[in-house]
Amino acid sequence: MIPKIEERSQAIVFRQQGLSYSEIRERIPVAKSTLSLWFKEVGLSRPQQQRLTEKKRLAGLRGAQRRHEQRVIIRDEIVHRSAKEIGHLSQRELWLLGVALYWAEGHKEKEKRSAALQFGNSDPLMITLFLRWLRVVFHITDDRIRLGLYIHKNSKNTVERAKDFWKGITGLPVIHFVYFKQGNPKTKRKNIGDLYFGLLRITVLSSINLNRQIEGWIKGINDHYTQ
Repeated sequence: MIPKIEERSQAIVFRQQGLSYSEIRERIPVAKSTLSLWFKEVGLSRPQQQRLTEKKRLAGLRGAQRRHEQRVIIRDEIVHRSAKEIGHLSQRELWLLGVALYWAEGHKEKEKRSAALQFGNSDPLMITLFLRWLRVVFHITDDRIRLGLYIHKNSKNTVERAKDFWKGITGLPVIHFVYFKQGNPKTKRKNIGDLYFGLLRITVLSSINLNRQIEGWIKGINDHYTQ
């Protein structure tokens, strides 16, 4: 009985010093429920309460960081494994991939109104793939390609940085025009600040008939696989 009384007294001293349950149990190996019973009438000063609150907060942050790191590891493993499943893309697969891409993001010809081939996106990987599609599948030369930058008006001071970014992505030296979109100061977009480079629009000169061909290929996909 005496050792238990001594443990209780020592535990109370530790608690009054502002130690947490886990810190006390490292020194006195008793159940958490026993500590709760012993501390039922033990008051803590404001600094002691603040210390415990801060310790819980930091423990929560460490736990969140560990969970985040674990999610990143799992994500990277899945992405790496999935990327290897794609393998080599044939010319036909690249052609179909580009048609689907244009179906989603390209400019379509309106009835009784001709339109050149145009494609716009803010994703650098998508832009790179589309240019590869033009160059490899259709042998479009760079002198037929025009680039336009669409950027929010409240990002005017980043235009040169955005131009340099897209020149690096496309390998093309000239941004032919810049169009300023009306900015929204309350936007919920995530690609702002240092991550915002606007939207790049690609136009291919002398491509009206190619645009019509793409329209036919899209129809062919519909005819064969969506009915």
